[in-house]
Amino acid sequence: MDWSKWMAVDSTQVLGIFVTAVGIYAGLMLFTRLMGLRSFSKLSSHDFAMTVGIGSILASTVLSKNPSLLQGLVAIASLFILQGVVSWLRRHVKPIKYLVDNEPLVLMAHGEYYWSNIKKANLAKSDIQEVLRKNGLKSKTEVFAVIMETTGDMSVIKQNDVNPDLDLFDDIRECEDLIQGGQFKK
Repeated sequence: MDWSKWMAVDSTQVLGIFVTAVGIYAGLMLFTRLMGLRSFSKLSSHDFAMTVGIGSILASTVLSKNPSLLQGLVAIASLFILQGVVSWLRRHVKPIKYLVDNEPLVLMAHGEYYWSNIKKANLAKSDIQEVLRKNGLKSKTEVFAVIMETTGDMSVIKQNDVNPDLDLFDDIRECEDLIQGGQFKK
């Protein structure tokens, strides 16, 4: 391998990379201001895909001659527009929401594992145990619920003396299983 060629960069390339990075950065700031903070949230799987797509376009545009700065900006603008359309459709057309979004899954409730959901989520018991430890739990009896959210993150809700509010759980298929003796308050 010719190390001198591998490590070489000329001033024209440096200037091109800098100008492209500034242009892409300015475009991202503009698109984010126009489309809102949701642009880089991780509220759903399509939001996550958007973030990955933007990163890929940014990297290829800044470090390559192709795509050009304008092509990169058009591609990024297209993703922002698509995300805006999908987000609007999710809010206004229920079948689209169910098509686009994952459904939260109860992985554990009242200290008991939900093996069918764990299998659906392609997880192992050790994955849930790790999350419980990271949340400072020392016993399964401390668990009200472990829920895999639409983003793939796991929420751990600890057991306490306060009756949970159903409104926090009504988007989960097994929310009835979280009701301990019908103790939910509406």
